[in-house]
Parts: sequence; C-alpha cells; structure tokens
Amino acid sequence: MMNLVHWRLIVAVADAGAISRAAERVGMTQSGASQAIAQMEKTLGAKLFTRSRGGISVTAFGEPVVEHARSMLASLDAIHGLADEQEGLGSGRIRLGSFPSVISNQLPPLLATFRQRHPGIEVVALEGTDEEVEAWLASGAIDLGVVLNPTPDRQALILGRDAWVILTPTSHPLARRASTQGVDFTEIATQPFIHATGGCSVNGQSLARDAGWELTDIQVTVRDWASACALVREGMGIAIVPESVLPADRKGLRALPLAPSIDRRFGLVAPNSLATNRPLNTFWQHVAKATKQE
Repeated sequence: MMNLVHWRLIVAVADAGAISRAAERVGMTQSGASQAIAQMEKTLGAKLFTRSRGGISVTAFGEPVVEHARSMLASLDAIHGLADEQEGLGSGRIRLGSFPSVISNQLPPLLATFRQRHPGIEVVALEGTDEEVEAWLASGAIDLGVVLNPTPDRQALILGRDAWVILTPTSHPLARRASTQGVDFTEIATQPFIHATGGCSVNGQSLARDAGWELTDIQVTVRDWASACALVREGMGIAIVPESVLPADRKGLRALPLAPSIDRRFGLVAPNSLATNRPLNTFWQHVAKATKQE
C-alpha cells in the first residue's frame, strides 16, 4: 500500500539521484527507502528507477509518475498552507542551532515531517559547537537550540541520549576484554589517544578531567567522529566517542563501555518568547509529539 511518504520519497530520489540522500530528506533510513521503492514498483508493475554505478536514473515509465507525484504533493502543500493561514500561522522562519551529530542524525526526520505539514514555515538549521549554540541562544541570534545535558530548569525536549564508549583497534590489549567489563580512566590516561571533539566542549578529555585524570599522550585532535574512528582503526591510538556515532562497519574496531558509565543527553531548548511566537510554538509542539513528550 502506498502512502504520502512513498510519493515524497520517489520525488526526492528523482531530484537527488541517490537513495541515501533522498531517504534523509524524507526522514527514512536508507534500507527502509529501498524497501519502499521496491514495494511501489511491485504495486505499479513496472520499474521507476534504474540503478548503476553512477547513481539512480528515472525510467521512461517513472518520469510521468514522478511528475504526477510532484503535482499532487504541491497541491497538498498548498492545502496545508491554507490551513496554516486559517490558524493564523501563515509563513515564518525559525533559526535552529545545533552541533554536527544531531544535525546529521536526529534533526532530519523531524524537519522533514514538519516541512510536509507546514510548508510555509521555514526552519534554518545552523551548525556550531555546543558553546556557540549557547552563545547564539543568549544573544537571540537563534530561536531554538540543541544543547548538551540540559539542566531541568531549561525544560528541554530530549531528542536523544547515548553512552560514551572506549574505541580501540582489535589489536589493542583492551580489545580482548569481555564487552560487559568496563574500562576506567586509570587504564587509559597514558595510552596513545585520538582526541575527538565532535564540535563539543564535552569530549573524551573533558570527561577524563571531570574524573580527575588527564589524557597525556594525545596523538592528534580531530573534530569529526568518523575521522577519529578511522584513525583508531589504523592503530594510531584509542578514542572516547558517543555510542551513536560508531560506524556501521566495525571491522578492526572494538567498543567497550566506560566504568562507571557516562551518558550524554541532547535537548531542544527555547527562549521565553515561545508562547507568543506561533510558528515557533507550532514547531515545538511538533517535536514534543514526535518525541512523545507532550
């Protein structure tokens, strides 16, 4: 059975020329998008796309299907726009600041579904470090911000949480340890270390300092989590990374929990003007519903 997400997906695939980018636009996983396309093609009885090393192309049958889908979705967006005007929303622009990993993982599905429901309200996502996001919030440069480990008084909507883990190459002595046995800072403080920040002030070094230790043998400092994982795989050192950024292919890598365990939470926070700003409040309610925090 085909639904609106399916129709949005085939238009996104036609525009992007790749399932991965299209899936991100509509808030689906790549495997889920591939299955949905196969289901649509089976239902319609013909191929919509052809796949090659160069990417994905629309078939002769798929071209008019995509255009009909595009027209249908444009009409639906226009109806949603009329509904927003009736509710007094109309158009608007929301500036949302966040650090890189959340922009890549948590935000795309939320933004995609909000855009579908409220096409007249534009959400602009700005990428920065957690310190920059806090400064933007304080100065009023952004309307909403995603912050790390928000305190209860900020009444944040929690978008997700994960645990920090020790990442080692499989050749490392710690890699022979049982996965249920954690690693504490006394065991890694003098180890060759890949310092990954992820664009945040909370990172492996800051966690070690909070526990009363200093990581003394830092081989290299990188911002990107993927780069840190690659350097660990090459045997340059170990790293402390959030569990959610571990690569799908962990060949050559071993992840072990910290002992005691340390989690991080990321939450959406709003300024005091939330109640008087209709577009902002609409987006807030959308996120609350999507994350079941109403």
